[in-house]
Amino acid sequence: VQLQASGGGLVQAGDSLRLSCAVSGRTSIRYLSWFRQAPGKEREFVAAIKWSGGSTNYVDSVKGRFTISRDNAKTTVYLQMNSLKPEDTAVYYCAADSRIILSSLTNPHAYDYWGQGTLVTVSS
Repeated sequence: VQLQASGGGLVQAGDSLRLSCAVSGRTSIRYLSWFRQAPGKEREFVAAIKWSGGSTNYVDSVKGRFTISRDNAKTTVYLQMNSLKPEDTAVYYCAADSRIILSSLTNPHAYDYWGQGTLVTVSS
């Protein structure tokens, strides 16, 4: 599985941004997730979508502001980010795994496949 993240940029607080994660290769995915890593901090789980069925999970800090979705062809996963805050500033990564279970979604070490990061900077 190959993942390609894009869509980052510099925005102001309150603005919206949509990240994309292009998926290619053998798509034997169980979950695809977005993580983020701010300078000096550990990589943090943001959101996940189950490949079959499309159920979603979010970290509490983004619930109601961020939406993870997938196109019908299952080639791209999106992270729609609304009402952005300066604390959302980070490098955002998409990650996928074919065997990961629900209880391990927030653990970055549980994922085998990673895209390169895309930087999101939110100014106040």
